[in-house]
Amino acid sequence: MAAEHGTRTGREHVETKDARRPAARLLTAWAATRLVLLLFVLTVLVFPGPDVTGDVSVIYRDWYDVLRTGTFPLDDVTWQYPPAAAFAILSPALLPFLEYATAFFVLACAADLAVLALLWRAGRGSGRSPRGAWVWVAGVPLLGPTVYARYDVMVTAVAVAALLAAGRHPRVAGALAALGALLKVWPALVLLGMRGRAPWAAAALGGAGLAALFAVTMPGAFAFLTFQRDRGTEVESLGALVFHVARHFGWDGEVLLNYGSVEFLGPYVGAVSTVALALTALAFGWLLLWRLAASRFAAHTAADAAFVAVLMFTVTSRVISPQYMVWLIGVAAVCRCFRASRMRVPVALVLAASLVTVLEFPVWFAQVVASDPLGIALLVVRNGLLVTAALLAARALWRGTAPRGNVVPAPPSRAARTGQAPARS
Repeated sequence: MAAEHGTRTGREHVETKDARRPAARLLTAWAATRLVLLLFVLTVLVFPGPDVTGDVSVIYRDWYDVLRTGTFPLDDVTWQYPPAAAFAILSPALLPFLEYATAFFVLACAADLAVLALLWRAGRGSGRSPRGAWVWVAGVPLLGPTVYARYDVMVTAVAVAALLAAGRHPRVAGALAALGALLKVWPALVLLGMRGRAPWAAAALGGAGLAALFAVTMPGAFAFLTFQRDRGTEVESLGALVFHVARHFGWDGEVLLNYGSVEFLGPYVGAVSTVALALTALAFGWLLLWRLAASRFAAHTAADAAFVAVLMFTVTSRVISPQYMVWLIGVAAVCRCFRASRMRVPVALVLAASLVTVLEFPVWFAQVVASDPLGIALLVVRNGLLVTAALLAARALWRGTAPRGNVVPAPPSRAARTGQAPARS
């Protein structure tokens, strides 16, 4: 009996030790890569290309001073964010013993770690996979120091938490989605694949309440809407490729720092921007059609749908800044937490696009701005990867959730409208 007990105890000890090894490897990889990122943003190491930390040390720092007075930066057109972005800009006050930029970088790293913890926990259990956590660990450093020099990693943490809460805590998921939307709009897309009224009701109530609070207490809470309306076509976007090529054939527009980003200004820019908005509207229409037609929802559907939505709105946007890739990596990581997710290939394409992104910004951004062949080639490859990922992801989502036989979008069936499951053949 004693020998049997000793054998069992020894076996349990070995199993526990084996279970800890993957977590130790994951944490070690995260710590090593994030240390390098911190060394870059703290300028201990120098990353090739222009300095990416100026947004924090200059722009965010100036906004911080204005926000502390109880108002938004009404006279600064580069303030193009929803009101809850004030939380991220003011967050370094939590670490008053550090200089503003240093405190911001530390908090960005803390948000990064929080995402890792959420993904690791979500990847355990039946039907789950630790690959989601590895996508995050490997994907984030592909973007270089930019990932810590913007507040997008904090927004992504909220969106990831919302998606992972959808299954068991739909009201919490809805509230988090609303908070994320008021931080940077796009997290509202994570609601798309969530079933039931609870997350939508929680998002509507929470978002309306927080928005009203900002509107009443801080002047200029929604001035960002006007600033966004007046933007041009950013040089890294899909539509910008038209002007990169046109410059070699006599197009007489120019590239200027406009509304906080480097944009094309001149003839036909308005037309290309209008086309981009039309494509965004078409993407929204497709997503609405999918939602009406979908009748097979699984545990991974909310994550897959969010991934497709964020991909679509990224590739059709007038702006594709490098930090947008953080959103895609975060939602992609949630998809890969589910073994049944159909997003394996699109996720791999997004990781490849992230590697190309760090080459076009900041490494060879001068070549991009100058429309040199190298810069154009990098944009063609990066944007081509994203477009391909969006198309493949949309196709996989439709095939996995819509009634069988509808390979391409079609008007929703009666079963889809009534919420009844289709008959299985």
